[in-house]
Amino acid sequence: MMEFPPLFVREMQRLLGDAYPAFATALSQEPPVSIRTNPYKTTTTINDAWSRSSPIPWCDDGYYLEKRPSFTSDPLFHAGCYYVQEASSMFLEQIIRQYVTEPAICLDLCAAPGGKSTLLSAVLPQNSLLVANELIRSRAHILVENLMKWGNPATIVTQQDPEEVGHIRQLFDVILADLPCSGEGMFRKNLQAIQEWSPANVKLCAARQQRIISHVWPALKPGGILIYSTCTFNTLENEENIRWMRDAFGATPLPVDLRPEWKITGSLLEDIPVFRFFPHLTKGEGFFIAVVRKPVEETSIFPSIFSSNKKVKKNKAPVQHIPEQVSSYICSPEQYRISLQASDIIAFPALHEEVYRRLNEKFRILSAGIRLGEIKGKDIIPHHALAMSIALNPAAFPSCEVDESIALQYLSREAIHAFPQQLPRTYVLLTYQKHPLGFVKNIGTRANNMYPQEWRIRNKRLPLYDSLNNNNPTFNRTIE
Repeated sequence: MMEFPPLFVREMQRLLGDAYPAFATALSQEPPVSIRTNPYKTTTTINDAWSRSSPIPWCDDGYYLEKRPSFTSDPLFHAGCYYVQEASSMFLEQIIRQYVTEPAICLDLCAAPGGKSTLLSAVLPQNSLLVANELIRSRAHILVENLMKWGNPATIVTQQDPEEVGHIRQLFDVILADLPCSGEGMFRKNLQAIQEWSPANVKLCAARQQRIISHVWPALKPGGILIYSTCTFNTLENEENIRWMRDAFGATPLPVDLRPEWKITGSLLEDIPVFRFFPHLTKGEGFFIAVVRKPVEETSIFPSIFSSNKKVKKNKAPVQHIPEQVSSYICSPEQYRISLQASDIIAFPALHEEVYRRLNEKFRILSAGIRLGEIKGKDIIPHHALAMSIALNPAAFPSCEVDESIALQYLSREAIHAFPQQLPRTYVLLTYQKHPLGFVKNIGTRANNMYPQEWRIRNKRLPLYDSLNNNNPTFNRTIE
């Protein structure tokens, strides 16, 4: 059995009593593996592939796998058809479905690598906007990659210090604060978390969490909800911080409907609605989540853009330098504001143009909407984000369906030599099982590979086991 810090053992024995031995045994075992399919890109083929897996009961698109595959070689992951995510954290779906029933502006505060952001993107009501933020530069670029593959254009990725988020006051209807913590729930996945654990670090994390919430609280609209989560077990970072929000800000902790068979437990301190995932009870990692509502007495200084009398401001900047044909690249182009940023052509949902303007004044924006392409001389080079977007008009480009071998060559950024002769010498959209993989430029004898250099897979021939349907391995470059 895995050895845990003695003070951690003592505290968990105090909190769990007779249940501690079962808890310690579960925390020493291999964690379950789970994935969540992309509802924008799900097909019958993909549904059939996962039909023999066990569904995750609190997530409509979530599945447990029997064991961990060698994840490296499935083109469907690179096409954004699914995301590998820890099962417990998918409970976020239940909160959104219960409390967010109208279009919302949502902030995922500490979003990388993107598991909860892609979930939010999938379950927020239509016409919502997701702002996914990550302060650490390297992690922020992984977040951009995963959200680009997910394909929802109503998304902005920012790189902002949480201390500065509150400078944009009363903008968000929903804030998800999945905050840095002592990581007790990840002990079986991360041995370094065990080595770094100490009571002093727990106190440091709890104080930092309060500081972050204090900074971002002004950005939440009156009546809006803040979802607070950690991957740790102690009460100092969990129940006591919810109690602190209640006392400091007048926040109201909210209940969430549960089913008894889920075995999700409640508060270990007082009778406040919080939701705990223990590995000896639920099939997933250790996880804590709660939702609070901001008092409605505060007067909003930023009216909802979804108000019936709200008109989105029109940008008067000239657009004559944007080639007309780019509007054919996406479906329903009238719903987007197409603009030129340096040589890049960007399409952003017109409904959220005012929100984008406000964020652009204060935040560092890494990506927003869809990057359609780049103008080089008289040529328009389509961008990979366009291929990944669910707004892509597939009729705008000639396409070529490829098998697994060619798909893996493409994802490794190799030149494609086996290319149909009848295709025109232009930009061609490669598809795998009818899902776009990205663009190549057909030059006749071969096709130049346009897959992003920094995303290429470096070992496409790892051994795979026959986990689901004889030839359907799974892959995730960064697993939450």
